[in-house]
Amino acid sequence: MERAQRKVCVIGLDCASPQLIFHQFKDRLPAFRKIMEQGEYAPMRSIHPPITIPAWMSMCSGQDAGQMGIYGFRSRTGNSYIDFDISSSRAFRHVPKLWDKLRQHGKKSILVGIPPSYPVYPVEGWLISGFLCPDSSREFTYPKELKEEIRRLIGEYRFDVSFRTHDRDRIIESVWEMTEKRFDVIEYLLTRKPWDFCMSVEIGLDRVHHAF
Repeated sequence: MERAQRKVCVIGLDCASPQLIFHQFKDRLPAFRKIMEQGEYAPMRSIHPPITIPAWMSMCSGQDAGQMGIYGFRSRTGNSYIDFDISSSRAFRHVPKLWDKLRQHGKKSILVGIPPSYPVYPVEGWLISGFLCPDSSREFTYPKELKEEIRRLIGEYRFDVSFRTHDRDRIIESVWEMTEKRFDVIEYLLTRKPWDFCMSVEIGLDRVHHAF
């Protein structure tokens, strides 16, 4: 009998502390607790420097910051010591990613908010930009037709929240709104699209750490 097709779903929580997820808040996170009880889990060693960009790309490629040549949110332009540019998705074009390897085997991927994924680029499947995207007026999906599907589903898509403010009640409200909309979109993709691999990265937890 042919083995049933397996799917892989990776849930990324930017800035999540293993001590909180695996221990202190375990009883308050029933979904995570169920995953832990029915499988295996362990903390992973991060890269140096442990920064959102390039850490997620390191995880998705198996290369460290030195191999990729990207060490943070800004990268050197050419060999200059004074000219810098934002480390957008263009800075990682030379880096072979997990979904590139899956494409070679005919596998489709759903990729949501993985830093850095703006500007968007072609993938075998569906891609939604992460927080580097300025706003939803830009082309933030691949294929571009997905943008209209998202608009019909949730209205305006949010990539980030304003967290450099003392209005912390508003920060929490914004993070909740952003996260719920993102989860609605992910659920839509998982149930409406044919996929083999799905990965999403939620930035809201990082913003809570910054603000509080």
